[in-house]
Amino acid sequence: MKKIAVLVSLLIVGACKVGSKAVAEKTVVKETNSTSDKWIYLFDGTSTEGWRAYNGDALPPGWTIKDGALTFDTELGLEQDYKGGKDIIYGAEEFDNFELYLEWKIPEGGNSGIFYHVKEGYDGPPVVSPEYQLIDDENYAKIHDLTGYNSQFGAEHPELLQDWQKTGADYAMHVADESQKVLNPVGEWNSSKIVFTPEKVEHWLNGKKLLEFQPWSEDWNKKKNSGKWDNAPDYGKYKKGFIALQDHSSPIWFKNIKIKKL
Repeated sequence: MKKIAVLVSLLIVGACKVGSKAVAEKTVVKETNSTSDKWIYLFDGTSTEGWRAYNGDALPPGWTIKDGALTFDTELGLEQDYKGGKDIIYGAEEFDNFELYLEWKIPEGGNSGIFYHVKEGYDGPPVVSPEYQLIDDENYAKIHDLTGYNSQFGAEHPELLQDWQKTGADYAMHVADESQKVLNPVGEWNSSKIVFTPEKVEHWLNGKKLLEFQPWSEDWNKKKNSGKWDNAPDYGKYKKGFIALQDHSSPIWFKNIKIKKL
């Protein structure tokens, strides 16, 4: 009996050690994941710290916080009257390789965009920085006159919103896969994600990947030099820069803006 009691005690002690080791291993895995998953909040719903005008020192008039969202508060302007906007940048830090996540919504006929690798000193972010397009795919061409703008690019139907102008597109470069697009109606929140590395860039919308491409590749350079950017020599050349948000004469709302360095 004494031998049996000793054996049982040894088994219990051994089981406790194994259990403790398993718990420790789980704890290590959790801690490892948390240290490799460090998000930097560029906007948390309470402060505009770090944000300012492109080529400026302060936020332009109209940009404010409303109901926890970074908002451009304005009346909807028409595309045919657009003369440039009051784009803003997160000027506290530049980023090279990253995963950027944010949530956004637009009104009927709305238009905006997300820029990265932004450098200042130009007329605006579009001539130098890639753009994740945000727009009202369904109603934009019904409200705005696109004919004059699109005709200069040889569009067969310039009155229509072109594939390279639709939500999720790498504007004027790579089109979104419409079969994967789940775009919520105007006035409802959407989530977007951009993943950038020198090997691969990805655009995501509401949890679905819409496109991917390799920056600065032969195909990338061919697209750049044969379309909208053939007269913009510095477009997309920078490998590090600011994050920017576009005012395109449209109300726009952003929240939960965060970035992770890769």
